[in-house]
Amino acid sequence: MSESLQSLLNAVAAGEITPDLALSKLQSLGYESIDEFAKIDLNRQQRTGFPEVIWGEDKTPAQIIKIIEVMRQRQSVVMATRITPTVYAELQRSIPDLVYYQTARICALTPPNIAPIHPGKITILTAGTADLPVAEEAACTASLCGFAVEKLWDVGVAGIHRLLSNRHIIDDADVLIVVAGMEGALPSVVAGLADCPVIAVPTSVGYGASFGGIAPLLTMLNSCAAGVGVVNIDNGFGAAILACQILRTSAKIANRDKL
Repeated sequence: MSESLQSLLNAVAAGEITPDLALSKLQSLGYESIDEFAKIDLNRQQRTGFPEVIWGEDKTPAQIIKIIEVMRQRQSVVMATRITPTVYAELQRSIPDLVYYQTARICALTPPNIAPIHPGKITILTAGTADLPVAEEAACTASLCGFAVEKLWDVGVAGIHRLLSNRHIIDDADVLIVVAGMEGALPSVVAGLADCPVIAVPTSVGYGASFGGIAPLLTMLNSCAAGVGVVNIDNGFGAAILACQILRTSAKIANRDKL
């Protein structure tokens, strides 16, 4: 990376490329190699608005520790998803200030005070209690990204009155994340009531005919309600990042219109 950076700076000094073009190229140079198993994307937050996040499930504790130690020097928030309690215990021995959100299966290094810093609210609904790990993954991710989160659990279509009695929560949302397993009907119902984007998250909760989340995934993809976007099975993290991007884009447009 140092040779590429030197070459880029020499080109700017020689007038061969403009500073704006150099900035664009510099954003693609920002990574740091860790041994031979990882290349940390240090400029991801600058490019996309959110820093790189560690997928923890298929990495060893030693690998996660090394990645966290590099990230903590460059990022205000460092988080790893799909961390089991056993793995967290190993991580904490080396990183004592690592915080664990057990239901969400997320561990993170965070600023002293976590409070919403971006406009807009992400409201997360679940069809059932069994959907909570995926929903909490979404909630925790959105909170760590600096967004306000509201939760409404166990309002599935089998008892639709539970949802309808909380209609005010739907009306007050800026983006909705709806998490459901079994047949996955809840996002369609919510989208028929809401005036904001609905992000549907199928979960692998259900009897055999749900095929590990395939049945709710297909239900959500086939929704007859307009304005429903669908992420992958059990992907609470991806749903949260999409919701955050929607709100960030909305704020960016609002700020641009003020100019």
